[in-house]
Amino acid sequence: MAEQEAWKWQETGTAWRGVGIYHVTLVVPNRESLLGRLVIPESDPKQAVVERTEMGDKITEEALRINHYYPEIKVIQHCLMPDHLHIIYYVTKPMTQSINNVIRSLWQGFKKIGRAYSPLIYPELNSGLTDGEEMANKDVYPELNSVLTNEGDIACHAIYPELNSGLMDEGEQGGKAGDKDGGYPFPIFTERPFVRPMSHKGQLQTMIRYVQMNPQRLATKRLMPGYFRVQRDIEIAGQKYSGIGNIGILQAEKFSPVHVRRIWVEDAEQHGEATRLRDYMNGCVLAARKGVVMVSPFISPKEKEVLEVLLREKHTIIYIAENGFGEYYKPTEGLFEAVAEGRMLILSPWLHDPDKPHVTRAECVAMNKMAEEICEALNKPA
Repeated sequence: MAEQEAWKWQETGTAWRGVGIYHVTLVVPNRESLLGRLVIPESDPKQAVVERTEMGDKITEEALRINHYYPEIKVIQHCLMPDHLHIIYYVTKPMTQSINNVIRSLWQGFKKIGRAYSPLIYPELNSGLTDGEEMANKDVYPELNSVLTNEGDIACHAIYPELNSGLMDEGEQGGKAGDKDGGYPFPIFTERPFVRPMSHKGQLQTMIRYVQMNPQRLATKRLMPGYFRVQRDIEIAGQKYSGIGNIGILQAEKFSPVHVRRIWVEDAEQHGEATRLRDYMNGCVLAARKGVVMVSPFISPKEKEVLEVLLREKHTIIYIAENGFGEYYKPTEGLFEAVAEGRMLILSPWLHDPDKPHVTRAECVAMNKMAEEICEALNKPA
């Protein structure tokens, strides 16, 4: 903990050459399960582990040995999943090149590993080889003719560095006509890893927890897919939403919005008049304890405090999100458990935008209005 408190944080707008902490994610194209297989002992998500394939082992080794090439970089946390890798790097000293260039070099290593395994994973690409070349591959590397299992595992017992000889890195000349990357075989990791700087206090511990919990979250989604399947065109009060979670919550008897007014906070902070703020926040929790479904985007810090209590006491919640749901959407850690247990419905009226910036004030106003409209439309007569 003492070491973590001494870490310096990447400041917004600074060049990525100094001290900083970065979350790097490598994803297999099309989300094929080429890196490992999820195992759920006794159908208990908390026991879920990922058994690595041989290629998964090699990819992990490549990611973890970055310190051999860049002594300034330390690995904080990592997790290999069937179709992607999470790793958190800590740059302890200023470097002569940016972290982006470092990750690009690492990516080249990933691609070389992918090329070595591609004849096994994409056997149809062997069709461009001559008969003599096909026979040589079968004789020298019989394992490459193994097939994938139903789980997407790779039946392979060794990596063949010889296959990389003569291969060209991205942008170089060479290779057979029609090759996908200037050389053969086809590179699996065609997309550059995503790099995200940790820029404020508290973000690192949240991300570490997120990485650690990846197998458990995936296991939960597989064991109870219904709550995590995106449902479209949920219409309430004339507004259409997409939703994830327990849609049965909409049949409850009583709903109430959570909207902490700014004037209450200002009175408490500037004038010491905290009665209205305290009574309202306590009232939200007391209503939830009586079975009222609380509805809100939970935007402001005080609303988030109410949300924390609602989650801790396991009350029923409708959460309005400012962005839609991508194909591989997973709720954040606190919301995930509530969704899995059927205590939460997350709604969003917008399509997913992976490049969306921070939520705007206009969106905040719109979501608070939606919460009120939902409650008004769904409340049953007394």
